[in-house]
Amino acid sequence: MFGLKTDASFPRAATDRPSLRNPFIQGLRRTREGILSGVADRLLGRCAIDDELLEDLEARLLTADLGVEATNDIISQLKTRLARKQLADHNALYGALREEMLANLLPVSRPLVLPNDQARPFVLLVLGTNGAGKTTTIGKLAQRFHEEGRRVLLAAGDTHRAAAIEQLQAWGARHHLPVIAQHKGADAAAVIFDALQAAKARHCDVLIADTAGRLHTQGDLMKELTKIYQVVTQPKLGLPCEAMLVIDASTGQNALTQARAFQAALPVSGITLTKLDGTAKGGIIFAIAKTLKIPIRFVGVGEQQDDLRVFDAQAFVEALLAGGR
Repeated sequence: MFGLKTDASFPRAATDRPSLRNPFIQGLRRTREGILSGVADRLLGRCAIDDELLEDLEARLLTADLGVEATNDIISQLKTRLARKQLADHNALYGALREEMLANLLPVSRPLVLPNDQARPFVLLVLGTNGAGKTTTIGKLAQRFHEEGRRVLLAAGDTHRAAAIEQLQAWGARHHLPVIAQHKGADAAAVIFDALQAAKARHCDVLIADTAGRLHTQGDLMKELTKIYQVVTQPKLGLPCEAMLVIDASTGQNALTQARAFQAALPVSGITLTKLDGTAKGGIIFAIAKTLKIPIRFVGVGEQQDDLRVFDAQAFVEALLAGGR
């Protein structure tokens, strides 16, 4: 699948690393306030941390949608430290919380890597439900690849949703990128097969293929998705492929149900989490990391092009706990 030897990673801007201007600070404001505000208030005037405070923190982590498994793991470790008298004050608490959060996210903090020494094009198959921000993510990634000097082709594989083809064509026109499309209702696998042939003929570096937004309950569309995946991963083509699932962070725990369904249909190899700036439930990223263990490639923290960020676990956690120490 995507275990290829590569020599060129998706570049990170300087601001993608923890710095005086952490790119996640503003985007995680609602989630940060939900987790820290009450805890910070209760710490005022306290000299020590106790079980009651950790129970309050546990409730806030669950409310932020970290999920039971990730929350239990973090709180259990904090209670162990408390029993060992390692949480003497609020600085120690925030330091320990930072370490435990990082331990959960670091295994999935793996940027997308584009192969330079393999068969071309690299196929980025984009999946997700309607409304997750799938097409917008495609547009932002296409622009980013294009600005790196890569030859990019788009495939309008969402042939079901009204205006989906036109929306992708608009993104292509905006960035002067070609789009392979057919009429509404056309066979999606056929559209993407045609796009593969066009990408090879034009010596493109990247083919980004849109797919129909679908729910996990729509069996026929999930079967269509499996067919599309089989088309792009034919052994005779030998093309590197990433099946990237775009998830709306504001859907909370429902995102896990959706992700598991997509994972059952085909090998999802990367996740992009969108709309983190519009929700207090950004903790869902921990639940995804803990239960799915799929690499998180990008996170969306705003409307602008630069707001689609390479996921960096350290910068993310620093932003989530900003102001807590």
